Amino acid sequence: MTLQPEPFYRLLPHELEECVQRMGLPAYRARQLLDGAYRQLASSWEEVTTLPRDLRRRLDTELPLSPPAEVRRVMTPDADTVKSLLCFRDGTLVETVLMRYPSERGHPRATVCVSSQAGCAMGCVFCATGQMGFERNLRAEEIVAQVLHFARWLRPLGQHVTNVVFMGMGEPLANYAETIRAVRILTHPKAFGIAQRAVTISTVGVLSGIEKLSREGLQVGLALSLHAPTDDLRRQLVPTAAPGSVERLLSAAKQYRERTGRRVTIEYALIAGVNDSLALAEELAQRLRGTDIHVNLIPLNPTAAGFRRPAPARVAAFARALRRAGVNCTVRQEKGTEISAACGQLRTDTAQAAVNPTPAATPS
Repeated sequence: MTLQPEPFYRLLPHELEECVQRMGLPAYRARQLLDGAYRQLASSWEEVTTLPRDLRRRLDTELPLSPPAEVRRVMTPDADTVKSLLCFRDGTLVETVLMRYPSERGHPRATVCVSSQAGCAMGCVFCATGQMGFERNLRAEEIVAQVLHFARWLRPLGQHVTNVVFMGMGEPLANYAETIRAVRILTHPKAFGIAQRAVTISTVGVLSGIEKLSREGLQVGLALSLHAPTDDLRRQLVPTAAPGSVERLLSAAKQYRERTGRRVTIEYALIAGVNDSLALAEELAQRLRGTDIHVNLIPLNPTAAGFRRPAPARVAAFARALRRAGVNCTVRQEKGTEISAACGQLRTDTAQAAVNPTPAATPS
């Protein structure tokens, strides 16, 4: 009996074992399949030569790997930031970014920034993804496939994925079930096997999602995209923010810390003339006093909305004001500004090039 195709990357190891049993295969095949997909990083079962040829053909039909096609790739000259525009079988386009950082251990830290949705419904006015609107949620297997895409890219370099951040296109906690399934697959020791503490989920403020996440028994990091210390300003930047969202988000962050033991990060995109004043830095510090919340200041990657990043001196002054008040703060190391690495920019640029082609739009 031929079974309906089931995407391999969607299955947790115990579900794969059940699937293998339904297919009438011996139990040890599940271990071979996990090894082929997550250790050998095969892009099709035909590459897993430890499997019989007839079985490989059957698996490509009944339990396909189905990696997305890479439509376009751009990278910095030293390849420390690589951005891929990926196309899934239904034509959906999403962006995935690899960021590599030097490490004292010799092996660079290699972080994959994944998308959880095609487009986004949150409407952040300074975000390229927010400007394109919402298309659809991604399925867990499509999220996992993004990480494997760059795991294959890194392998010839003798490197591997060390971290995964849900900070690409979309709001992960608005696609809660698929995000959590992807996290469990990526962190399962029999599957991709990355450490839970090496995974961070970023949210613009889905409070019910933060509450549920705090009870999942996971040790993943949580990052809150706050961007303003006052509700009025935050609602200008994040139109979908609920009244009182700043206080409610900080309360949720404290609760997450208490339940999981993981320190929470606040992401604050610094926008010239909008939210980068010393008065706002002091107000943010007042709200965070007495917590160990970490603030990650992000000089804005300019997008089509016309917002600008502050001058370096302005960024440094904002950071100093927070530190003087006892707030732990860092300025994010810039990655990929020259290749439009902000979320949604490559997809937007590619779509515009399709309408108005120029020599500069030729895929890299």
